[in-house]
Amino acid sequence: MIDHGKTKRQEVKMLNRKLLEISGVLNVESFDSEEFLLETECGFLTITGQNLHIKNLNLEQGLVAIEGMVNTMAYLDSSTQQKTSKGFLGKLFK
Repeated sequence: MIDHGKTKRQEVKMLNRKLLEISGVLNVESFDSEEFLLETECGFLTITGQNLHIKNLNLEQGLVAIEGMVNTMAYLDSSTQQKTSKGFLGKLFK
């Protein structure tokens, strides 16, 4: 069944693994030079890489641009989120 109300829309554009532009971003949950966690209209999106930093951020329009070497992008489901949070806490309290 198709929902004719507000549809979720997200665009991800990457140029040479060095510039990533994402629309449909609701919030930047956390970030550092190696990992970003974004809440998007399509779920939580994790981006890992090297020397990552925010080039542009406009949450009113839902746009984020990230520069650096992108290694992975993955959407997290609820079971993955639990594993990720346990892994993060495990690293924190090691």
